[in-house]
Amino acid sequence: MRSGCAAATGGSDVAGRRATPTGRYGGRSAAERRAERRRRFLDAGLEMFGRGPGYRGTTVAALSEAAGLSTRQFYEEFRTLEDLLAELHLEVNDAAEREVVAALASVEGLGLAERTARLFRVYAAGITADRARIRIAFVEIIGVSPRMDRQRLTRRARWVEFICAEAAAAAARGEIADRDYRIAAAAFIGSINGLLHDWSAGWVDAGIDEVIDELVLMLLGRLHAPDRGIPLP
Repeated sequence: MRSGCAAATGGSDVAGRRATPTGRYGGRSAAERRAERRRRFLDAGLEMFGRGPGYRGTTVAALSEAAGLSTRQFYEEFRTLEDLLAELHLEVNDAAEREVVAALASVEGLGLAERTARLFRVYAAGITADRARIRIAFVEIIGVSPRMDRQRLTRRARWVEFICAEAAAAAARGEIADRDYRIAAAAFIGSINGLLHDWSAGWVDAGIDEVIDELVLMLLGRLHAPDRGIPLP
């Protein structure tokens, strides 16, 4: 993602209760053992929120049991289940963002259509590789709390900025009109969220490749739309 988009982290609300660990045991430091426990809680959360009863149907006790750890250890790492969900949501988005950024060099010099298709497919491949990640990113996060809504919108804003930067570069190359694409980008991100939510819930009778192709066509169609309003009847 462009440097202007990388400033916002969207993760300032995620906080665990961590003391400063010291000492070594079994060849591993206390910090390493604690990081392993935190990872076990996150993996259990991904499983239970993403493939099991969901965030609203999970208790701290059940998640701790799934992680093979105690509730006391849970509260050493997280204040609430919402903190764990917030960290998983950021983790899913961060992974997709890293993959898109890593792919930028491979699309250098390509035209808008091929560049857009390749980058979006990189994003989609990362975020849809595990159905549990789709559920975390597009289903379980919805309507949890004002805090989670802010985090979700902050992450969406990063992708809007990325699309706007790509559009501006295409306009500079003379491929599309030089105008503000922010509304189009926001509408496209909303379409991704809505369509992948419905697909994850089983409401869209299509394979994921069909869904991705449709989204790519939608974005390209909007970027190539004429720079004027559609007359109303």
